[in-house]
Amino acid sequence: METRQKLIDKADKGLSVREQCVLMGINRSTVYYEKQAEFSGDDLKIMRRMDEIYTENASYGYRRQEKQLKMEGYSIGEDRVRKYMQVLGLKALYPNAKKKAHKGEKAHKVYPYLLKNISIERPNQVWAIDITYVRLKGGFCYLVSIIDWYSRYIVGWRLSNSLDRSFCIETFEVAVKTYSKADIINTDQGSQFTSDDFVKAVTEDAQMKLSMDSVGRWADNIIIERWFRTFKHEHLYLMDYSTMAEARFGIDEFIRYYNDHRLHSSLGYVPPRVAYFDEQVRAVA
Repeated sequence: METRQKLIDKADKGLSVREQCVLMGINRSTVYYEKQAEFSGDDLKIMRRMDEIYTENASYGYRRQEKQLKMEGYSIGEDRVRKYMQVLGLKALYPNAKKKAHKGEKAHKVYPYLLKNISIERPNQVWAIDITYVRLKGGFCYLVSIIDWYSRYIVGWRLSNSLDRSFCIETFEVAVKTYSKADIINTDQGSQFTSDDFVKAVTEDAQMKLSMDSVGRWADNIIIERWFRTFKHEHLYLMDYSTMAEARFGIDEFIRYYNDHRLHSSLGYVPPRVAYFDEQVRAVA
């Protein structure tokens, strides 16, 4: 297995990593897996607080995160805040953000944002996908979610202990097989979603188009940002999960409740399942 993994060429333009893994009979996630760095209890405490600050105000970049933490009595500097924001997958969002060039940042193809001025009128017209940090006792993991923009129905989700791209691709592929194809898949410009494998998973089917947020634009993917806020305030912050297995079980229960029973004012006070499976329930709010 290890020998076959070494034969995978991530730079190969002819065959994607996914295709190479299929040919060699190995799981794609083993190729992308990166061992999670170890953090002290104090590190984790600060990261938990940073996640809470970001959930309350996603416009906070590293400077304001540092100022807020220092006001609360934490001893921390800008470099450490930047490091933790990278680990947490946090990127400051602004109403009118402009793309900034970062030293050493790899160029990638940017797909246009396709949701501007369009009317979203039915299920599977637009899906949004993103990743968020999930805290655990003594550690953390990441949750990728896919939400149907029209109905707010969660069509796919998965936990991972690292920010590898494979769990995003697999979640997307399972969602398509379980539900349907969406006309538009909207993402941010994170490396998981700009990777050749993810782009190919979406665009190899002519029915689906890939849409990407402008860098730092909070409103471009607002539906999934609201979902993460709901998930954290109504569930995650009320729990204290010890392990990924425990978190997976609890999150599964919450998402079932959210999809099947939680009423949404924007949906005419019906749950997402009703709006997703009965597109005549409401007009777009």
